[in-house]
Amino acid sequence: MSGADAKPVEELTEKEARSELARLAMEIAFHDARYHREDAPVISDAAYDALRRRNDAIESRFPDFIRKDSPSRRVGAPVASGFAKIQHKVAMLSLGNAFSDEDVTDFLDRIRRFLNLGGGEELAILAEPKIDGLSCNLRYEGRRLVSAATRGDGAEGEDVTRNIRTISDVPDSLPDDAPDVVEVRGEVYMARADFLALNERQEQAGAKLFANPRNAAAGSLRQLDPAITASRPLRFFGYSWGEVSAPLGATMAEIRSRFAAWGFQLNEPSALCRTAEEILDYYRDVGRQRADLPFDIDGVVYKVNRLDWQDRLGFVARAPRWAIAHKFPAEQAETRLNEITIQVGRTGALTPVANLEPVTVGGVVVARATLHNEDEIARLGVKPGDLVRIQRAGDVIPQVVAVVQDGGGPPFDFPRKCPVCGSDVEREEGEVIWRCTGGLICDAQAVERLKHFVSRDAFDIEGMGDKVIAEFWETGLIRQPADIFRLEPHAEAIKQRDRWADQKVKNLMQAIAERKSIPLDRFIFALGMRHIGQTTAKLLARSYNSFGNWRARMDQVAAERQANPDEHKKPELVGEAYAELTNIDTVGMVAADSLAAFFGEEHNRAVVDELASVLTITDVVAPSAAGSPVAGKTVVFTGTLVKLTRAEAKARAEALGAKVAGSVSAKTDYVIVGADAGSKAKKAAELGVTMLSEDAWLELIGA
Repeated sequence: MSGADAKPVEELTEKEARSELARLAMEIAFHDARYHREDAPVISDAAYDALRRRNDAIESRFPDFIRKDSPSRRVGAPVASGFAKIQHKVAMLSLGNAFSDEDVTDFLDRIRRFLNLGGGEELAILAEPKIDGLSCNLRYEGRRLVSAATRGDGAEGEDVTRNIRTISDVPDSLPDDAPDVVEVRGEVYMARADFLALNERQEQAGAKLFANPRNAAAGSLRQLDPAITASRPLRFFGYSWGEVSAPLGATMAEIRSRFAAWGFQLNEPSALCRTAEEILDYYRDVGRQRADLPFDIDGVVYKVNRLDWQDRLGFVARAPRWAIAHKFPAEQAETRLNEITIQVGRTGALTPVANLEPVTVGGVVVARATLHNEDEIARLGVKPGDLVRIQRAGDVIPQVVAVVQDGGGPPFDFPRKCPVCGSDVEREEGEVIWRCTGGLICDAQAVERLKHFVSRDAFDIEGMGDKVIAEFWETGLIRQPADIFRLEPHAEAIKQRDRWADQKVKNLMQAIAERKSIPLDRFIFALGMRHIGQTTAKLLARSYNSFGNWRARMDQVAAERQANPDEHKKPELVGEAYAELTNIDTVGMVAADSLAAFFGEEHNRAVVDELASVLTITDVVAPSAAGSPVAGKTVVFTGTLVKLTRAEAKARAEALGAKVAGSVSAKTDYVIVGADAGSKAKKAAELGVTMLSEDAWLELIGA
């Protein structure tokens, strides 16, 4: 359930919490795919934020139930075709969100707990407007601009160097006091007045109108012809940095001043706040100024001012711990719901979609919205013909939040047969999602799995988007993933098809050939197994190192689970390989069972092995941790630490190349024992694993 009438988190039972987290993980993953990989979102920014907010609240109340595919561990954005790619030296991540005063005070409290700050110690926060634009990384070497890249998926972005040089706000060179290597990060945007003037010119020329300034900025920067970009009034705010060869300052405020001295424009008004009251006063003040600012903003951003504290706080999977975005409320409108249709996803999930009478919300015409699941339809009491309230923030399709007027139509009957293949649908205990049982015989699932396989975060095959996958499926050219890598003999036949020129076919074949070598984590993620998201795929790849080792151990996991199907409490009672899998920190029995189920099916094993026969799946390269005494070591923390919080200790260990496990086994190298240590310390002693005090651990890692 979701929305204003959802059951309060504090009232959820443990069973309900597990069910909600499962639903949220699935829904958010679906929306991530629609937004980041397909450029076809079916939910508003506000609705998406609400899903993440509820997920975070449940995880906060039930930390033991945090899933391995939790949306709190993901970040991503699409890389457009037609551009070369640039690997970011330092990952470009997104921000966590706050929506209320309580969220902000919780953010400050978390920082104080993590850093072990006393109540009287000042925690200065730099606050600045959150520009609604396109993130970009500018790289300077020898104080000359050498490249520019969009954020992309956080690790790899689009090379937009030629286009970025057309923006007058971007200096071609930096002063002599700049480091030899420095990456300046910020936002490419379009001022509101410039946007309106551009749309007026577009209308006069009979060209496409842009929905809002952010769309206009993104579309203008992603032009293959730099002359078109140069004709568009783009601007740039600098507010962060990536790789640097020398420190830029000790605080955010100092670095902002330095950026200004180098010729970069800054996102103002900013403020250095020292209390929660000052922060919230700033938020409300900027909210009042919002309509009068020359550029669009969708909230404000708070950052810990001291950089040494930022370094200690570090990052979670998708965002820094030391920063958060405080979003403004969503916009709403009312319209008629004409029809409810059902979409079938790659895991068989049936998702109801509201087809709306088109309505303009905040300057954008919208006509569809997700209804999430059968329970959400029942909670809202929504039916075809009803007048409904929708809300949106940004340039995406909104969410239905309430029924305004009963249209008098009959209730919607959720199908009990798959609308694509006619197979029965089932709803597992504790879940809210109905799924088609057809598996790979269901065309919708097969096609969606292939779309996932070639998506940006998986194999990332340029030129093979959703429409191409659907076309090749319908003609029988592709039936399973390995078929993609056998398309070369069909190149001449493809050229005879509509809209397939020689160069387009050549580019596609080249893109496919370039992806015949793939890192293990991307390969695992591309298989599209339930509960195995990007973060879990990376953990698996790092833990098993090679495809051969991972493949063999998964067979063992499947065999052990099949031999012990009713064991749901202790992984070690299932088997040694299963226990090893669940011992990977943050990988639990839900993900392990999903892997066991996948490799328990002969046709899935055949798909994996056939892919392995046509691909080179590269081993994991351990994180650079030169000189680290714990690189490659498996460590377990137990008991209460004094000098570090548990979160900081884990983050530091992983940064040094160590593997942090959740339980002790014979393969554990070190157990760091804090006060009041319990069963883990006892087991370490029984197994003869090296145990270190907190001080000894800090001495070992040179902290």
